Amino acid sequence: MSTTTPVLEGRDLTKHFWVKKGRGPLARRVPVNAVDRVSVRLDAGKVTAVVGESGAGKTTVARLLARIIKPDAGQVLLDGRPAPSGRPRSYAAQVQMVFQDPFASLNPVHRVRHHLIRPLQIHHMANGGVDAAVADLLRRVSLKPPDNFTGKFPYELSGGQRQRVAIARALAVRPRVLIADEPVSMLDVSIRLGVLNLLADLRDKEKLAILYVTHDIASARYLADTIVVMYAGQLVESASSVSLTDSPAHPYTQLLLAAAPDPDRTEPPHIEDRGAPPSLSAPPSGCRFHPRCPFAMDICKRQVPPSITVSPGHTAACWLHVDPAQRQASENGLLVTAGEPLHKESKKR
Repeated sequence: MSTTTPVLEGRDLTKHFWVKKGRGPLARRVPVNAVDRVSVRLDAGKVTAVVGESGAGKTTVARLLARIIKPDAGQVLLDGRPAPSGRPRSYAAQVQMVFQDPFASLNPVHRVRHHLIRPLQIHHMANGGVDAAVADLLRRVSLKPPDNFTGKFPYELSGGQRQRVAIARALAVRPRVLIADEPVSMLDVSIRLGVLNLLADLRDKEKLAILYVTHDIASARYLADTIVVMYAGQLVESASSVSLTDSPAHPYTQLLLAAAPDPDRTEPPHIEDRGAPPSLSAPPSGCRFHPRCPFAMDICKRQVPPSITVSPGHTAACWLHVDPAQRQASENGLLVTAGEPLHKESKKR
């Protein structure tokens, strides 16, 4: 784990949304536990991927870090200091977000030039050379020659071109952090690689700290330096992309990898899916993955697992990596509380 101060960090982020359950006068409001004590750090010149199924809480974490929504508990830190409340212009200038659907995030009645000029004007960064700044932004996202795109409306562009315009708009204010929420999920497979390579270039050449939100663990391995796996609102595993995909320690991560296409796989996946993700308005007790886990034990149903360091820089929240004596001690109330790391070398399953 890096000892340098991250550009942006979320510590123990928690967010509940209140929804109505039932109809009429008997309807009541219940909390949806979207994110529960999730910590993630973004370092300059690195890509951190947040991976998980739909409903895992990935987008909520991204919006919390972007300060689009406010956490119920936990902290967002910018350069090691608490981020300002709300989303002031000074924060937006450093932390920008690219949304999943580029057609929805671009105003259909305005041309590309307007979308790129607007942030330059708001943040007073045009310095008189508006057209030159717009052309430079388009070249940075490989939309060349720029004159072919500045006068077009969003509907006249392909999905990949629209997403590149959205990325260019985020880059207009020269941010230090780029949060990309499923940036390629709505694009044709043939053009996804181009957008991923663009993000990699921004990391390498401009030293941006990038959060890449995705359900595709294969693309996370391709792009990210670090992968964080979420399930039902909780962080279940975190490691470097190579370590996590080569030696997954949590059964849920193993399930994600088994579901990912792999042309080199010669044998069927060693773990099969069972059931579906739980309702976040009534999550299961203990480990939230236990109803689907083929390795579930009694303790998994009753107690939230602690975060275990299974190898340097690799942590997993799973009772499989606690030896039987410690598991028994935990049932007797003698082990550390859930979420506190146990430094222990565990055997690979």
